[in-house]
Amino acid sequence: MKVLDVAEFYAEKGGGVKTYLDQKLRAGAAAGHEVVIVAPGPRDHEQQRDGGRIVWVKSPRVPGDPRYHLFVDRRAVHDVLDRERPDVVEGSSVYGGGWFVGSWPGSAVRCLVFHQDPVAALGHPLLDRLVSSARIDWAAAPFWAYLRRLSARFDTTVVAGHWLQERLTRFGVPRVRAIPFGIDPAPFRRARRDPQLRAQLLAAAGAPDDAPLLVCVSRHHPEKRLFTLIHAVRRLWKAQPVALAIFGDGPLRRQIDVEAEKGPGVVVAGYTRDREHLARALASADALLHGSAAETYGLVVAEAMCAGTPLVVPDVGGAADLADPAYAEVYPPGDVDKCAAAIRRLLSRDPMRLRVACLEAARSVQTLDDHFSGLFEHYEALLASRSGGNGVHREKAARDRGVGVAKAAETEGTPSPASVTTGFHPDRE
Repeated sequence: MKVLDVAEFYAEKGGGVKTYLDQKLRAGAAAGHEVVIVAPGPRDHEQQRDGGRIVWVKSPRVPGDPRYHLFVDRRAVHDVLDRERPDVVEGSSVYGGGWFVGSWPGSAVRCLVFHQDPVAALGHPLLDRLVSSARIDWAAAPFWAYLRRLSARFDTTVVAGHWLQERLTRFGVPRVRAIPFGIDPAPFRRARRDPQLRAQLLAAAGAPDDAPLLVCVSRHHPEKRLFTLIHAVRRLWKAQPVALAIFGDGPLRRQIDVEAEKGPGVVVAGYTRDREHLARALASADALLHGSAAETYGLVVAEAMCAGTPLVVPDVGGAADLADPAYAEVYPPGDVDKCAAAIRRLLSRDPMRLRVACLEAARSVQTLDDHFSGLFEHYEALLASRSGGNGVHREKAARDRGVGVAKAAETEGTPSPASVTTGFHPDRE
């Protein structure tokens, strides 16, 4: 089986999406499948990587984050799809890349991979201090209509967790399938507390040697609510010195650096490709401190659990799904005071009991092999059922017979490519 992933947010210095897709390349090769990633980049070129390939399509940079590029040339993407002739093609964004896959006149099985909920990732962090999350979701009705129209062009929409499947289904998105993500637990399970690294991080944060150490691993983006974490640690500092080491990078890096330098207690440790180093940092910490309430799964949270590191996480989203009172404390997302209180509660508990409970729960964390096995089995089942001839399949058959996308779209109630642009323009229902 040949799987081609049109991945709009794959970048050399990307975050969770890059980690996931690099792992997919290796898993596909191990299972005997050919996996090809099509990604926007600074120039047209191709790379062999991890048993698969990366096909880069020349595209403009994303304003405000030079690591990423954005698909704008539908014909260029279609040319790659025509040349590669995949059995399964994935659209890994709800923007241009997703529409380009949805409008391609080929016969492959199509999967919309919903890596991020933009309403939860952008709307909630910006507005939920003013109005409720439920009201924000209601105001986002045009986006849900847009997503329904996009997903109707695919055979399946895959999400990373059952909570997200329930959320999308509630908004009328069709054919949603939860295939929980997984991690490579090995580096984190073998990680041990590193007193020297712990001392270095505490010193860099301006904290005494006996201060508790919190670690955050996160892209520097509004979705991650890093300012909430920094301010919560500063609140605690007044009564008890607590150090926070933030690993990662992103569009808010400069602002995070400035905020971290305003006082003691916080060090920005930067981006690292060394997962062994990151695993040792987590194993050396008293807790993982997490800010995002829009995680589809919570890769970093699962990794911290495998390192035996207790959790302080928001009470909604993928991170909350992985948390349990035996080894975690939760707080309402974006609430500085309650985040500080959750940290305080965790630090008052028996650290050995927390660690043992965490490691016990980590035994049930899904592995990458589990996830990719489920994903490839889902695709194989869709390929086997192509003779069913209903829904999206009728539209594809119409394309192949030369009837045209516009007529098929009219029959099925989905938008034709003439109504689709590369930007985000929600349709009315």
